[in-house]
Amino acid sequence: MIQTSRNVKQYRSAHDRFLKPVIVNFLVHELRYLGPVTAANVADELIRIFEENVPQRDRLQHGQMLWNALDKNTRGDSKKRKYKSVILSVVTDQEVTMFEKGISVIEIRKQIVARIMREAYQQGGILSTRDAGLILATYDSTISKARIQYETENQTVLPHPGVLHDMGSTITHKPMIVYKHVVEKKASNIIALETNHSQRAVDHYISDFNRVKILLDDNKDLQFIHMATRIAKPVIEQYQLIYNQYIKKVC
Repeated sequence: MIQTSRNVKQYRSAHDRFLKPVIVNFLVHELRYLGPVTAANVADELIRIFEENVPQRDRLQHGQMLWNALDKNTRGDSKKRKYKSVILSVVTDQEVTMFEKGISVIEIRKQIVARIMREAYQQGGILSTRDAGLILATYDSTISKARIQYETENQTVLPHPGVLHDMGSTITHKPMIVYKHVVEKKASNIIALETNHSQRAVDHYISDFNRVKILLDDNKDLQFIHMATRIAKPVIEQYQLIYNQYIKKVC
């Protein structure tokens, strides 16, 4: 007999907090002639009908919350800040399953951070690491680390103030944009869509890289390039990594 793991025992019942299991349990236990499989199919159809006839934005689902996010067109340091009410899925059935499988909290947190940042942006808001930290009851440095790891592992850029408004010390999006241009050979308009940047910003970062490339071709050192271009040294170093790995050795 296969032993049920401790994680499954601890988290299995948490699935019951979501809408579909609630309907399935009702159908199985109250309408006793329905088995679990049939009840699950009926539940899916009831949810589909309900979602088609009741606009999702007008209600909160289980595991969701309402948050007053910064309007994505407003800078956080502006005196005329505007806000946007957004619905965020803080806990979903997917996270319960991940807990059941014993997946680390670090991995689960990365998925949640990515999802709520995208959800806020899709609704016209922008979620900072401080916002996400407050929602998940952890420090913004922990959220920032999770965001950077997710972006690196998935070669994407999540929408947040450091990217969209060039605020803070965020630099990871710049070499990522250059990587997509140099290595993946993608057009700047495609890169803009994939990284939640404007066409103008993408063209600017690619232009900066080309300036650095010219000086690297001329064997200039980091200090000289920094003085000549006024680009931050950490950014130059990341551009240099791309240059050394994908350009210099093929020249």
